[in-house]
Amino acid sequence: MAYLSYLLILFALISLLAPSSVSSSAVQDPELVVQEFHRSINASRRNLAYLSCGTGNPIDDCWRCDPNWERNRQRLADCATGFGKNAIGGRNGRIYVVTDSGDDDPVNPRPGTLRHAVILDEPLWIIFKRDMVIALKQELVMNSFKTIDGRGASVHIADGPCIKIHYATNIIIHGIHIHDCKQGGNANIRDSPHHSGWWTVSDGDGVSILGGKHIWVDHCSLSNCQDGLIDATHGATAITISNNYMTHHDKVMLLGHSDSYTQDKDMQVTIAYNHFGEGLVQRMPRCRHGYFHVVNNDYTHWEMYAIGGSADPTINSQGNRFLAPNVMSSKEVTKHENAGESEWKHWNWRSEGDLFLNGAYFRQSGAGASSSFARASSLSSRPSSLVGSMTMTAGALNCRKGNHC
Repeated sequence: MAYLSYLLILFALISLLAPSSVSSSAVQDPELVVQEFHRSINASRRNLAYLSCGTGNPIDDCWRCDPNWERNRQRLADCATGFGKNAIGGRNGRIYVVTDSGDDDPVNPRPGTLRHAVILDEPLWIIFKRDMVIALKQELVMNSFKTIDGRGASVHIADGPCIKIHYATNIIIHGIHIHDCKQGGNANIRDSPHHSGWWTVSDGDGVSILGGKHIWVDHCSLSNCQDGLIDATHGATAITISNNYMTHHDKVMLLGHSDSYTQDKDMQVTIAYNHFGEGLVQRMPRCRHGYFHVVNNDYTHWEMYAIGGSADPTINSQGNRFLAPNVMSSKEVTKHENAGESEWKHWNWRSEGDLFLNGAYFRQSGAGASSSFARASSLSSRPSSLVGSMTMTAGALNCRKGNHC
């Protein structure tokens, strides 16, 4: 099996670099071949975790091949793709080292804490001196032009309110474990060196993006939050959510505030190379109004549905792998919300090059207007047969100095 796994992975990589036509006199059921390929990929995942180059994942292949990544951390900002590709975070700013895991005072945070770093007015590339668990007293309200870079340490934001991007721009969140997030608010919180204010009760999201733009959330591990894992609302746009590993949660991702909030019509979000794993129920994502490119993700678990929406969103699903649950009533990938068929049949939802396993199916709709799908296209998809290799190290990485991530 190890030798077969090696051959299958080698074939996938060669196919990516030099596509060719292959024929065989032994005709096999193509779905069985694909399923065996993915089984072998998954069985070899731990052994192959050191492979970071040539996977076909353009984000990872941009920076993970460099064993000296730690000396050139800000190169990561050049590797984004999709609608959030222009998110530069704290590139060209100074490095800020978090040395203190505490969060005793959300109004007057101590220097050396994560909260002190994210509220400053200058661009900052924020890293961590050591492994730490940060239990926030209130939401972490971020100022613009910040990168939170967890590489080189095991950093958990957990067991309290979590991250809020509130009308901020150019944010990168990379390599963090975000879990067990709770509601906060009804409290004063500082959001800049010159301002603190009263914040009402929060939802309990892992990452809440409200009105922000040029946002990139990459290689994070998210689970078990009170509301959404990642939510984007109130006109947020130019967002890429990539390479994350999401598990054990009900309402995973909400994109769009409400059916009546038409300012979200210009929202553009790329969801790429993520692994939607065990214990997930729905909303991967749930979309409203805007334009959503769902590309080369691995869906290995859902209980209700994977991709849903309302209020006429455009959803462009390309090159994903959908493994349906065994429950017959939950085989459908899609769910059209808050509308009868006479209405949702006009919404532009497209599946192109997706792989459907265990009876999964995608209900397409709309006339497929090219101009609409053009606004929901943000990068070139790769064949769905390569999803296993592109997502095998989704989530926070175990990066150590002097080694490939």
